[in-house]
Amino acid sequence: MIDRSFHLRELARLLGGHRVVAILGARQVGKTTIARAFAASRRGPSHFFDLEDPGDLARLEEPMLALGDLRGLVVLDEVQRRPEIFPALRVLADRPRGARFLLLGSASPSLLRQTSESLAGRIVFHSLGGLSLDEVGPAAARRLWHRGGFPRSFTARSNRESADWRRAFIQTFLERDLAQMGISLALPAPALRRFWTMLAHYHGQILNSSELGRAFGVADTTVRHYLDLLCGTFMARQLPPWHENLAKRQVKSPKIYVADSGLLHTLLDIDSGEQLERHPKIGASWEGFCLEALVHHLGAREGECFFWATHGGAELDLLVMRGRVRRAFEMKRTDAPRITPSMRTALADLHLDSLDVIHAGEHTFPLAPRIRAVALGRLLDDVPPLG
Repeated sequence: MIDRSFHLRELARLLGGHRVVAILGARQVGKTTIARAFAASRRGPSHFFDLEDPGDLARLEEPMLALGDLRGLVVLDEVQRRPEIFPALRVLADRPRGARFLLLGSASPSLLRQTSESLAGRIVFHSLGGLSLDEVGPAAARRLWHRGGFPRSFTARSNRESADWRRAFIQTFLERDLAQMGISLALPAPALRRFWTMLAHYHGQILNSSELGRAFGVADTTVRHYLDLLCGTFMARQLPPWHENLAKRQVKSPKIYVADSGLLHTLLDIDSGEQLERHPKIGASWEGFCLEALVHHLGAREGECFFWATHGGAELDLLVMRGRVRRAFEMKRTDAPRITPSMRTALADLHLDSLDVIHAGEHTFPLAPRIRAVALGRLLDDVPPLG
């Protein structure tokens, strides 16, 4: 068993102070497993409703009758399938001695508009990503990079079985899951698959909606719409730019990533480590993998993570800001990282507290004042989480 106790502790903390907590994450990422483990760890009754189960859906036709007399913990799985439940939850959450509700959803709050409107001020969100470097350990980093963090992909008995699972996941997500989330598509599933594949080839690059639109044969507004859809279902990440009052022209468009490295490799038709080593996107794949590992390990929240770049060529892969603390990270797939002029420019212009270069070697060592080379295998020990 892979230890995911961090999420159990965080759920206990959140439900200790809030009546409604939502776990949001991609399909098949382990939300139901976490919820059942949490229910088993606490005292008192627990009630589960799976909104993909026709029987449970029938029970919830009248949500006030089905939920009103329940006590303890009530878990509603795949809650985005019944947004009409949210007004009833608002009433139930205001009862002084009622149940506490744990909602599991596969779409972001921006796609669950009725959730945020009906439960504003009453709900908090907890993000559940795939398996992280913290959870599997540095010894499994290469496997995690190649296969990605979806539990069934990572724990598959062979690389072939893992690749087969990811191909099936992508097909099911496009042909069934999106429709079950209530998301209507102007594009058929094969066309959206082509768009997602094209996005994989832009992984780690600055978004140019017009260029993507021309390549795909659609308007740039359509590109942004489908990119927002993939981000809202946790399949892609947009990393926003940081810019401030400097005497330099700074990039103001986001970077785009396929959120899971295993899905990225499947979209690029990479089925083995040998193929990955020869692929031109290997550096971008490494960057995205390290980015996800850092964000989870640091405990960085949405709105704290950026990249920075100028039109003169200076750039940072990741800038994390909390309060007055500014920590920067560069990802280099080499075992002998060196200081670049870009790093010195970023350190001076952005008044960074530190700049760590995450690399593929074995050791952590200083490069210059406030600049270190940190081995990926040492990341958990040598990079402290945010305070």
